[in-house]
Amino acid sequence: MEKDKKLILYDILLVILSLYLALLLRFDFRIPIEYMEFFKLSIIPAVIINLFFNKIFHLYDSIWKYASIEELMSIVYSVSLSNVVLLIYSYFINYKLLETRYIRFPYGVHVIFWLLSVVTLGGTRFIYRIVEEMNSDKGNGKENKKLLIIGAGDAAALLIKEIKRSNNLNYEIVGLIDDDPCKKGKHISGIKVIGGRENIVDVCKENKVEEIILAIPSVDIATKRNIINICKNTNAKLKTLPGIYEIIDSKFSMNKIRDVNIEDLLGREEVKLNNDNINKYIKDKVVLVTGGGGSIGSELCRQIAKFNPKKLLILDIYENNAYDLQMELNYNYPNLNKEVIIASIRDERKLGEVFEKYRPEVVFHAAAHKHVPLMENNPAEAIKNNVIGTYNVVKCSHQFGVKKFVQISTDKAVNPTNIMGATKRFCEIIIQAFDTISDTEYVAVRFGNVLGSNGSVIPLFKKQIAHGGPVTVTHPEINRYFMTIPEAAQLVIQAGAMAKGGEIFVLDMGEPVKIADLAKDLIRLSGYQPDVDIKIEYTGLRPGEKLYEELLMNEIALTSTEHDKIYIEKPAGNSIEFVEESIKEFKDVVYKDNEEIFKLMEKKVPTYTRKIN
Repeated sequence: MEKDKKLILYDILLVILSLYLALLLRFDFRIPIEYMEFFKLSIIPAVIINLFFNKIFHLYDSIWKYASIEELMSIVYSVSLSNVVLLIYSYFINYKLLETRYIRFPYGVHVIFWLLSVVTLGGTRFIYRIVEEMNSDKGNGKENKKLLIIGAGDAAALLIKEIKRSNNLNYEIVGLIDDDPCKKGKHISGIKVIGGRENIVDVCKENKVEEIILAIPSVDIATKRNIINICKNTNAKLKTLPGIYEIIDSKFSMNKIRDVNIEDLLGREEVKLNNDNINKYIKDKVVLVTGGGGSIGSELCRQIAKFNPKKLLILDIYENNAYDLQMELNYNYPNLNKEVIIASIRDERKLGEVFEKYRPEVVFHAAAHKHVPLMENNPAEAIKNNVIGTYNVVKCSHQFGVKKFVQISTDKAVNPTNIMGATKRFCEIIIQAFDTISDTEYVAVRFGNVLGSNGSVIPLFKKQIAHGGPVTVTHPEINRYFMTIPEAAQLVIQAGAMAKGGEIFVLDMGEPVKIADLAKDLIRLSGYQPDVDIKIEYTGLRPGEKLYEELLMNEIALTSTEHDKIYIEKPAGNSIEFVEESIKEFKDVVYKDNEEIFKLMEKKVPTYTRKIN
């Protein structure tokens, strides 16, 4: 409030001074007596008019520390309208000083007065901003971090502006990196473009850069991955700006800048979906997702919600995850017709009630136990949930006329060496057997690990790094296929649209990634050096764990589809009689010794070879 009063006082003095200087300049510093008299009579009206329009355009409400083009234009508008009104005053409400004529300000005075007013009123405010920025540059007592910004476009300009505004951002920007040779040597808000991506490592070393921010929100995945790989060779912590849509929508703020994560490094091009085909089998349909609160199940629900199902049924035994998803969907899709059902797929009677009540037309079966070492120690639970539970859902789908059933499978089902993989392979056998006798189209979709899913290595590594290490890897040569959760869910839905019945769809997982390299990348992305700041320990393969995963049963059987990331494998199926008999045996063996469970599984899944590490 005190600052506003001072600003009003300054404006009064500046308006008077500007009008007087306008007269001096117009009359070559020899103001005729009659104009001087008119000036004296016009001071109060000129001040009142200017203050009135300054108030109208919020010149006393703005925070001038953050003054920008918008505030400058407000000054221009205020001064312009003030001059128009003053001109009208000069014409019609002037004073008769001589008997022979009326006096008014010449047009030149108004033009000069306008220019001087913009300069003086705007100047005082922007000088205030400069002083504030100089004071903020002194910091808040904390040592500034050396920062390198990758990119020299609009996003970088916004970032620099935000950093210079804030007292809490203790950064010293050492420069900008951009591959455009035309930008090299140029400046953005005083910050120089010092080279291209080939200079990143040297610049960081010479300037002891502590953080790098990627200000390239619209760059393609391949280029971004290449730049991140270069940045990994520095000791700097990596951060990135949000997507370009947030920049365009003016939603940018520093709190949206996040750490570069492994998804940025391993991410692939955006999945292109055939929405017409997906709409045909999801829109206006009752869709059931089992395991709907899990990593894949919840993402399936998010993606399905976009296609306007008649009703979305979210079935899960774990109520906390289901509740969190319900709250999220309430916020993001308030008009979505949905139902959260807390139930176990082991409970055949409850499943029957659900199917009878809601009559789902499409089922995505994502409920399963998936942790390899835990299931090796608890094989009976793997059988109960993955095999018998899946059989229950498949059977209900057949009995209640589900149109399409999509089973979520795994690369661990290929030539399995653990009980979890073997159970998932038997699930594929179940759906292929039922497909031969049912009007329901049963298919399975097989893919590898998903980045950031519950129980995956990424969250574990992040926790270990946060605690200072060590990061534990089972074997230096172990590798896995990886895919992001949204990509996996989108491709599962797309595969469902292609299904004719009985297929096993195999998703293109790209190249396998060494887990040890993954750990090293995460350590570097966190601003540390592997085996220097954070140690990596090799603990040995766990029971049932493979060094290398396989995605296909038989590469010869693989055929392409209309989607470049989805393939089909159609191995020989088994009869429904085999499945029914096997289920009876499984129901009996789960109450016996673990060794008998393993032996029965080897009998039922010929490709299963138990591995004891």
